[in-house]
This record gives sequence, C-alpha cells and structure tokens, in this order.
Amino acid sequence: MKIFDFNERLKDAILIADGAMGSMLHEAVGPQRCFDELNATEPEAVFRVHQAYIEAGAQIIETNTFGANRFKMAPLGLGDEVQRLNSRGVKIAREARESAAREVLIAGSIGPLGLGVQARHPDDKEILDVFYEQALALEERGVDFYILETFSYIEEVLLAVDAIRSFSGLPIVAQLTYSEEGTTHGDIRPSDAAVQLKNKNVQVIGANCTLGPQALLPILQELAAVDDIRISGMPNAGFPKREGDRIVYPKSSPEYFALFAREAAALGVRILGGCCGTTPAHIHAMAEAVKLLRPAKSHPASPAVEAVTKPAPLSQREPESQFWKNLKAKKFTVCVEIDPPKGLSLDRIFEQVDRVMASQKVDAIDINSGAMARVGMDALVVAGALEARGVETVPHLTTRDQNIIGLQAGLLGAWTVGGVRNVLAITGDPPSVGDYPETSGVYEVDSVGLVKVLNRLNQGTDWAGKTLGGATNFAIGVALNPVAYDLESEIVRFHAKVEAGAHFAMTQPLFDPEHWHMFLKKLGGKPAIPVLIGVWPLNSYKQALRLNNEVPGIVIPEALLKSMEAAGAAARDCGFQVARQMLAWARTELAGAYLIPPFKRYEEVLEIL
Repeated sequence: MKIFDFNERLKDAILIADGAMGSMLHEAVGPQRCFDELNATEPEAVFRVHQAYIEAGAQIIETNTFGANRFKMAPLGLGDEVQRLNSRGVKIAREARESAAREVLIAGSIGPLGLGVQARHPDDKEILDVFYEQALALEERGVDFYILETFSYIEEVLLAVDAIRSFSGLPIVAQLTYSEEGTTHGDIRPSDAAVQLKNKNVQVIGANCTLGPQALLPILQELAAVDDIRISGMPNAGFPKREGDRIVYPKSSPEYFALFAREAAALGVRILGGCCGTTPAHIHAMAEAVKLLRPAKSHPASPAVEAVTKPAPLSQREPESQFWKNLKAKKFTVCVEIDPPKGLSLDRIFEQVDRVMASQKVDAIDINSGAMARVGMDALVVAGALEARGVETVPHLTTRDQNIIGLQAGLLGAWTVGGVRNVLAITGDPPSVGDYPETSGVYEVDSVGLVKVLNRLNQGTDWAGKTLGGATNFAIGVALNPVAYDLESEIVRFHAKVEAGAHFAMTQPLFDPEHWHMFLKKLGGKPAIPVLIGVWPLNSYKQALRLNNEVPGIVIPEALLKSMEAAGAAARDCGFQVARQMLAWARTELAGAYLIPPFKRYEEVLEIL
C-alpha cells in the first residue's frame, strides 16, 4: 500500500484494528515458549484468531510476528527461522483476509527486541540489521503496512523506523507503551516522543499496552495536541493478575471499550484496537461505537496530562563511603569475607566479626550472597545489621534471585534503612549447583545490567527513569577473574562494567602474582578502577585439589599443589604462607585485598594479617 493511499483512508475515517493475539492463542493451545512459532506448528489456531477478529469488525489484522526477530528467537534455537516464521505469519493473515466478506488490511507486527539492561546490548548497526531482516521478510510476503508496537525505548523505535525506511516505502504505525504517569522509559512524554517520530516519515503515532482504556486516554490527548500527526490507541483490557501459571486480565465489558472508542474518536484518533487481554467482543463493541463517527479535526487546546518538569540530572559524585575514600586515597584496604548464616541467628556472625574488627587491621566486611546457590540470610539484610553496629560492609548482590523491580526495591531499602553504602554486583551461581536444582534463576539482568541499575539509582532515578526524590550514592563494585578460561570475554565484560559505572573490582582468589601480571599484559595496562585481590589461605592438599578442579574461576598453580602434597601434615602451613606472601605482594601492586576465612573460621584470617 502506498503512503498516499493509506493517508487518504485515514483522512476522514476511523479504522478498527484487532485485539490481543497472545492471550487468545494461550486460550486456544495453552502456554508456549514462543507464540510466533505457532505460525509453523499450529497455523489453524492463528487463522481462527484472525477470522474471529475480522468477523467482529476489525478492518486491520496484525500478523502473529510480534517477537519474531533474531534477537529473541536465537536463544530459543530459532535464529534461522526468522524469515520462515514471518513469512508464514503473513501467509496465514492473507488467507484470513481472503476468506473475509470485506476488505481487510494486514499490518506486519514488529515488537521490541527486549534489550533491557542486559550486558549483551547490541550496537546500533546490529539492531538495524535485526529489524531489517524481520521487516524485509514481512514485506516480501505482502503486508500492507508496518505496526511497531509496545516499544519502551524511543531510541529503539527510531532505529526500527530507520531499518524499514532503508528499503521500504510502506506506511508505518509506531506505538510506544507508557506508564500511568504518562511517560515511557527515560521519562519521555508522549508529546516529546511524537516530535521525534513525526520527522521520520511515520504515518501514525500512538500508544498501546500497559494501560487500560481510561488510563490511555490522557496519553492520546497529549498526542492529539501535537500538530500534523495521526494517532492510534490500543489499550489493554486492564491490569492483569497471576493465577497459577497464567496471567489473567480483568473481564472488562465490551460497553466499557465502546465508551473508550467514542472518547478516543472525539480526540481525533484514527486507528483503534486492543492489546493484552482484549477479545473479539471488545473489538466488535468499538467497531459498532464508531461506525457512524468521524475523527475530530481540532486538537485539544492543551494536553490532558500536565507536563512535569524533570529535575536536572545530578552531576557525577564520588561515593561517600569510608571504604571508597580509602581506595581513592590509595590506602591499602583490607576486607574479610563472610557467609550469611543459614539459619535465624546472627550471634555467631556478630561475635566473629567483632573479633576480626577488634584487630584494627580490617577495614570492611564483604558478605557473600547465595554462594553456590544455597539459601542463607539475605546479604543486604546482614549488611544492615552490621552497619548498625558500626561495621562497614560490602554486601554482594546477585541478579539470580530477583527481577529488576525486586533488585531496586532491595537496594533502596539497604541504602535508606540499612545504611549500606557499598555493593558488589554479581550475576550469581546458577541454581543447578545448589540445593534447589529444580528452580529457575531469574537473571533478568546480569552483573553489567545491575551496575547500570545502581548507577541510575545514584543519579536519582529508577531504571524506568522515574525520579526518586533523592539519590543513592553507592560505591559500586564488580567481580573480576584474571584467570578466566575465556580471558578475552572476561576483559570485554570488565570494560563493560567500568563503562556502566563500576567504581572498584574484587578478583577471584589468586595464588600466584604471575597470574595477575599475565592478565595485565592481556588487558594492555593497569585497570581503570581500583582492584582488590582475593586471598584464600588453603588448609590442605585435598582442599586445594578440589578447588582447582571443581570450582569455576579458581586456578591453583601446579607447583603449589605439588608442594602442598609433599608437605603432608604441614600442608596448612604451606597454604597459609602462600596467603601471607600474596597479601604482602598485593600491598605493592594493588589497591587492597579481601581474605576468605578457611571453613568460616574468621579468626584464622588474623594469622595472615
């Protein structure tokens, strides 16, 4: 379809699009790893959904290709199926149109890549290539126009438009998703997004998903206040809830959607449809409600949602913790690592930490978080308890157990209630190594993503760009493994962590200075941030042998293994002597060290100090 013809259709008409595809397919065939795959495995089910919406009055049906891009499909083993699944999606939609009694337009559905804050954030060229591949497959099979929907990042939807416009002259509908506060990711308002999109040869600009009908209306009204754009709106059925393994949407009445349709038409909306949880009944109600209506011509005098002036971003600040001040002043800094208790009592932790700190040779206590995927008291909570006793802490925070909402909630509480000022961001051991192998890790973000989250909190906003009414000021630490099996990948990730905002690093335990020197050679110079080395006093030859062979990331030199074996009953003395030597060496080349007490006997680290 030519852009001119598309614009002419929308000049004095309101077109009705279809509703939810995923929730309808869930009802028909049950949960799936990927609903786009049903284009090949259950094409009849997809056809019936299209047919139901057409019979309900939809003049536009969207292809079942929302997530059919290489970035999302490759982790499922479907990376090579992008062209086929998109092509099949269009074919099924065309078959549904051919069986219809009236004309129906086919929109090629393209969703976001789901980039979030993952470490693997492709560069702009790769993002363009991913969208190009999907869009080309849709156009070659015969879509009438494109619909870009449910995008949270304005930068991503702009790249999707650029990818399409690099080869295509088909019309584009571009829709972002907004919060109840009227902003999308980065605190971008609808009017700001519209201004950026209107200069990109986009024919319709709109909003979909996240919000129900009444909450979406203010977003549409703000869009309507922008000159020379056409608007689309596709709300959810309402707020979902979880029932068992299903996400269930409220039973919004068709009459409720009819009311929304009339109000949206009065704002000048040109395309109306539904998103998550909507059904053919909702679409039929909207189609009937606007059948005799024409979109309003005039724009509202002012946006419905009052624009909120965004506070100026905070300038980069130095972390305020004494731990960081020591590192910054190049004072060799010593930590002792503890494991949180497996039970309910902190008494033994308090007793041993008090003994260690009384030596006046230790600056802070770093606290493991679910090491080896075993249950223990939360590290942030333990840190808060120790901070209340005047002990500075560096709790580890793993991304294995919480999504990005839970991670931020825990960090805000640790800062405000617990007095925690330092955090070590780690990805965490997989559940398969611990006591709960049947569970799944969350891993919504990895350690690089967590550093980005922490950095954003330090700037006074959450990850979605919402202001906090203040700002944290964490010293952000990251893990570093100088003896990683894939050292090139480790260095790439280390650079990514530093770029994301890391202030300091803590290495895996090292047992030979040469390992550090080899790492520096590979790195190409000194690290950009202070580094604390891990020092682990070995207790026995068998312990050393097990660590070397069974624990990822630990490499014990063959010479040390042989000397400990030869030492027999004196192996512990040998292991402790190496630890003392490593600590003495670290004082000459590194910013600090953290000591790992053997078998949780924290007082034994005093022998090293």
